[in-house]
Amino acid sequence: MRAPPRRGASLRSHPPPTPIPCWLSRVECLKPGDVFQRGRHFMATKVSRIFVWIIMGMVLVGLVGFGSFNFGGSATSIGKVGDTEIDANRYFRELRAEMQAFEAQYGQNLTFAQAKMFGLDQAVLDRVIAQAAFENETGRLGLSVGDAEIARQIKEIEAFQGVDGKFDREMYDFALQQSGLTVAEFEASLRADVARTILQGAVSSGIAVPAVYTDTLFAWARETRDFTWARVDASVLDTPVGLPDDETLQAFYDENPELFTTPEIRKITYAWAAPEDMIDRIEVSDEELRALYDQRIEEFVVPERRLVERLVFGSDTEAQAAADRLAAGDASFEDLVAERDLDLSDIDLGDVTEDELGAAGPEVFALSEPGIVGPVETSLGPALIRMNAILAARETSFEEASEELKGDYAADAARRLVDDLVPTLDDDLAGGATIEDLAGNHGLRLQTIDWTPGSDEGIAAYDSFRAAAAAVTEDDYPEVIELSDGGVFALRLDEVVAPRLQPLDEVRDEAIAAWQAAETRRQVLARAEAMLDEIEGGETPASLGLTEVIETAMSRDAFIDGTPPALMRTVFEMAPDGWQVVSGDEGAFLVHLDAVNAPDQEAAEARAIKANFSQQISQQMALDLQSAFAAELENRAGITLDQGVINAVNANFP
Repeated sequence: MRAPPRRGASLRSHPPPTPIPCWLSRVECLKPGDVFQRGRHFMATKVSRIFVWIIMGMVLVGLVGFGSFNFGGSATSIGKVGDTEIDANRYFRELRAEMQAFEAQYGQNLTFAQAKMFGLDQAVLDRVIAQAAFENETGRLGLSVGDAEIARQIKEIEAFQGVDGKFDREMYDFALQQSGLTVAEFEASLRADVARTILQGAVSSGIAVPAVYTDTLFAWARETRDFTWARVDASVLDTPVGLPDDETLQAFYDENPELFTTPEIRKITYAWAAPEDMIDRIEVSDEELRALYDQRIEEFVVPERRLVERLVFGSDTEAQAAADRLAAGDASFEDLVAERDLDLSDIDLGDVTEDELGAAGPEVFALSEPGIVGPVETSLGPALIRMNAILAARETSFEEASEELKGDYAADAARRLVDDLVPTLDDDLAGGATIEDLAGNHGLRLQTIDWTPGSDEGIAAYDSFRAAAAAVTEDDYPEVIELSDGGVFALRLDEVVAPRLQPLDEVRDEAIAAWQAAETRRQVLARAEAMLDEIEGGETPASLGLTEVIETAMSRDAFIDGTPPALMRTVFEMAPDGWQVVSGDEGAFLVHLDAVNAPDQEAAEARAIKANFSQQISQQMALDLQSAFAAELENRAGITLDQGVINAVNANFP
C-alpha cells in the first residue's frame, strides 16, 4: 500500500451553472437538476428526506443490479480512508455505471481506454474515496441507523415488492442471491450509505441563496434598451480620399508591414484516394439495387399523413365542454390551449399517419380539409385534435429510384474500396514506398499544393488535411490519414518558404488601396466626432443628412445586421441622454440611448426562472460544501490506495 499524492477539494468541485445565456435567449432552460449529471448530484430543498430515497435506489441498482465481482486473489479493497476500507466492488460497480451512462448519452460503446481519456476512472475513484471518508467519519462519530428504519426502507424498494405492492421476502432473498450478496452484506451496505447520507445532509442542509443575488442577475440578464443609431460613412465627406504621395505611402507601408508580408508557404506533395475516384470500378446488379430499395422502402413509399395538434383533457366531461365552447364560438382552439397554460408547440404532434393516431385516426383522416375533431379517445385520454394540413401519400417506384440507389450504392462501395486499400498503403509506406510510388502503384491522385493557413480549396478544404499540413515536418515519414468523406491521403513536406515582406514596388496598388481605406475610416470617424458637437448645438442626425434607426426592447445578445458588435456593448454601457460614436470596419455609428427597460421581477416567468436558478445554486453550494468537507476528512484520516487492485479492477473492462 502507498499513500497517493494529496488531492485537493478542487478535484470534486463543480463550477456554478451559467444561467445568463438562457436568460438572454429567453429560454427557461434552468430546470431543477439540469446542471447535474448521472445521479451523484441529488441535493434538493428537503435534503435529508430526498437523500434517503435516492440512497435506497442507488444501493439497489448498485448492489442488486450489478452484483459482486471477483477480481482474483484475496483482495477485496482498493484502499482505505482512515480505518474504512474502499470496497473494490463498489469502485467496479460505479465505474461500470458511469461508463454505461456515458454510452447511453452518446449512443456508442465506450472502451476503458476512452473512459480513462475522458477522466471517468479518476472521477469515480474520487467519488468512492469521498464516500469512504464520510463513512469513516460516521464510524468515528458513532452515527448509525436502527434496524427498524432499515427494515422500513427495504420494504419501500419496489424491486422487493410483490404484485400486491407489499414487501415480498422471497423476492428480496432471490434478488440478493442473484447478485451474489447475503442479506447481512446488503443491509450493512444500506445502513452505511444511509448514515453517510445523514452526515452529508447535516453538512449541507439549510443553504439558501439571497433573493438579492438572483434578482440582480435576472435584472442584468433580462434588461432591454431602446436606442437610436445612425450610420456615418464616406458619403459625409466633402471630397473622396485621393491618392497618397510617395512619402505618405512609404510611411503607411512601414507602419503596417503585416499587410504586405506573405504567409509561410509549405510546399507539399500528396497522394489522394477519393471515393469518387473509385466509382468507375463499381459494378452493381439489379438484385443488389432491389435489395437496397426494399431496405429503404420507407423513404420511397410514404403513406398519407396529417399535420395535427392534440389537446388532451382530464376527463370526458372537460373535453366535451371545450368542444361545446368551440362549436358555440365562445372560444378558439388557441384560447383552449392557453387556458391550460400550454403553447401550441407543446401539443404539436407534427406529421402523423392514421395508424400513429390510434383510435382517433379514422376520424381525423376522414377530414378533407383542415378542422377540429373530438372529443376522441387517445392513449393519453380524451382529446380535441386539430388537423392543419393534408400531406398526400407519395410513392417512388423502383425504376424511378434506381438512379439514386445506384449513386448511393456506388458511393458506399467506393468508400469500402478505399477502406480495403488502406492496409496495403500502410504496408507500402512501411516498406519505404514514396508518395509517388503510392500514386503510381494504386492509381491515386498525385498532386502538389503551396499550402498556407488560408488555403481552403480542393483537398485543403478538409480539416484533417489542414491539420496534417500544419504539423508535418521535412523529417516526418508519410502516413495514411483519413478524410471526413471516406477518402485517404498521404503527404510529404518538400519545402518551407518563410514569410516574406514584399517590397513596396511589388505591392504598390495594394498599398494604395489599403491606405485609402484606412484614411477613409479615419476621416469618417473624425467627421462623426465633429457631428457630436453639432448635435449638442441643436442639430439632429437627420438634419445632418443621416438616417436614424430606432430600436426598441433590445437585449444584450441582440444583433443588428450591418453593425459591429461594439454597438450593442456601447448601448449597454452608456447612460441615457447624449450621443456617442462607435467605430466600425467601414465607418462609424452615432448612437443614443433612449430608455433602459428593467424586467418585471414579479412576472410568473421571472419567478419561475429565479426559483429554479436559486435552487440550482443552493444545490451547487451544498455539493461544494460536501466536497470541501470530504477533502478535510480525507486529509485528517489519511488515504492509502492499492494500485495493483485498482489495475485489476480496471482490467475487467474491455
